[in-house]
Amino acid sequence: MQAPSVVVVTQPGCGPPAQTSNWHTGLCDCFTDCEVCLCGTFCTSFLASQIASDMNECCLCGTTVAMRTLYRTRYGIPGSLCNDYLVTSCCLQCSLCQIKRDIKRRIAMRTF
Repeated sequence: MQAPSVVVVTQPGCGPPAQTSNWHTGLCDCFTDCEVCLCGTFCTSFLASQIASDMNECCLCGTTVAMRTLYRTRYGIPGSLCNDYLVTSCCLQCSLCQIKRDIKRRIAMRTF
């Protein structure tokens, strides 16, 4: 008789366990922070580099799907790579503004 095999469902990680949360604002909630909205609309590259800097990443990565996915998975925000791709492709400015608003909220709550 063969011993039952053990199936690993999740891999152990190093560091604290992943948080589960949600976005603090919606994708189109630009008027909750007009400063971020204006920056995202007129200075998209500057906002992208700010986000990358906030996350200690390369400033050239701020507008990528990978940056949104990294942020989302770092804070346990539900979603998928496909959704990140669609949001980033269809409305880059809204995506960047949402991430920056979320960073500002997490800094204020001391969870960033």
